[in-house]
Amino acid sequence: MTTEQFSGWRKSRRSEGDAQCVEIGRGDGGSIGVRDSKNIDGPHVAFTRQAWSLFLSGTRHR
Repeated sequence: MTTEQFSGWRKSRRSEGDAQCVEIGRGDGGSIGVRDSKNIDGPHVAFTRQAWSLFLSGTRHR
């Protein structure tokens, strides 16, 4: 379990208002957090910077 705090949460510019989407935030320890935009107090998934970069690279090449 991590005690890292995340801030600066933001949605994609391609998000449509109340549509289902995720938000990303930066952790105070350098990781990237991902959460459900409709449940901001709910759980989140944390990625290291390297893992996040690999995830983005993989999704861009599909």
